[in-house]
Amino acid sequence: MDHDGLDKQAVVDATRELGMSLLVADCDRARSRSAVLRAIAKAVDFPEYFGGNLDALYDCLCDTVLDHKTGIVLWLYRLHSGDPALHEDSNLIDGVCADTAEFARENGRVFAYVIEHAGRHPDPEPGVAAAPYGEA
Repeated sequence: MDHDGLDKQAVVDATRELGMSLLVADCDRARSRSAVLRAIAKAVDFPEYFGGNLDALYDCLCDTVLDHKTGIVLWLYRLHSGDPALHEDSNLIDGVCADTAEFARENGRVFAYVIEHAGRHPDPEPGVAAAPYGEA
């Protein structure tokens, strides 16, 4: 589901009320597909063998859904889908999440996801290198 107009507190409350887990992937600093996948892997606590590709994302999300009694909600916080490097990848990740939701339904679970689109990262300042992903 798209983030526009979504009441965050209502999602938190509904998730808790339904006995589901809310997992938030902070994608704000991610500037590549691999960085977004690392943010998701960190939020969901994927196993160390996570392959870091879209097939592995699907497999690990499906395993995570089955590990939860009712299901999970994955919130992709501030995904910069307006970045040229992430535009196509954000659509592919959306597709993986949609496929995971279908898998969950077929297995008596719920997988819901929110993509909070954050547009484009600001252009870097001349002479100032952007901090690497994962550093403050």
